[in-house]
Amino acid sequence: MVDIVFIKATVGVGAFVSGIDLGVKLNEEEKVKLKEALLQYQVLFFRDQDISAENQLDLALLFGDPVSHPAYPHVEGFPEINILINDKENPSKIEKWHTDMTFMECPPMGSILKADTIPPCGGDTLFSSMSAAYQGLSDKMQQFLSGLTATHDFAYGFRESLEEPGGRIRLADAIRSFPPIEHPVIRTHPETGQKGIFVNGLFTRCIKGMSDKESSAILSMLYEHVTEPEYTCRFCWEENSIAFWDNRITQHKPVNDYFPDYRKMRRVTIKGDRPV
Repeated sequence: MVDIVFIKATVGVGAFVSGIDLGVKLNEEEKVKLKEALLQYQVLFFRDQDISAENQLDLALLFGDPVSHPAYPHVEGFPEINILINDKENPSKIEKWHTDMTFMECPPMGSILKADTIPPCGGDTLFSSMSAAYQGLSDKMQQFLSGLTATHDFAYGFRESLEEPGGRIRLADAIRSFPPIEHPVIRTHPETGQKGIFVNGLFTRCIKGMSDKESSAILSMLYEHVTEPEYTCRFCWEENSIAFWDNRITQHKPVNDYFPDYRKMRRVTIKGDRPV
């Protein structure tokens, strides 16, 4: 019997997990329990997990194939694991709520983020449930949005990086590899059947078939709506903490309030499917 304990972070999203060592390869029962919990709570939080890059990759492989990010460096010997470092010389540029890598035809199903070094204070991450946010819309708005498609764009999301000296040369391959892509504004989760809002302020450029004014008004309303407190939770990082989120049904936002202090994270991202 696997003695894993899940304690809700908030009513709407997130759970803290104890009674498991992610530094040891999980057995089938543990894997099933974590998968069921991820589908139920949408993001899982772990403390005191001093795991290696190999452990982190092994954990991800239990849930799917890894996919690397085109704009970030990786751990030596592990191209699947990105290193996220921010400090005085490299301040974070990601300020907006977002779902990871929606500029891909098949955005990731999830990500496993581990804290290697954290600042003395600050640097929390906010998470929001897109199914809870969808349920918070009126029936008429749900019906209206369900027939819409939006354009997601790598270049739009990384426009600040592209404007830096040498940015367009450094990211030229990524721009070629990820031209603008269309996804439904309301996505159906492939495993739970839940409907969720699938536009985000970082990568969504516009809603197809609308004027700029109309698209901007609807997207602005949705971006504000998904941040309502009842749909969200806030995770305070500690060294060796891990967050594992379902990218298909959540958004998140890093709180960049620790500049110029040093912060180092490791992230492995798991391949997903085409949103429908």
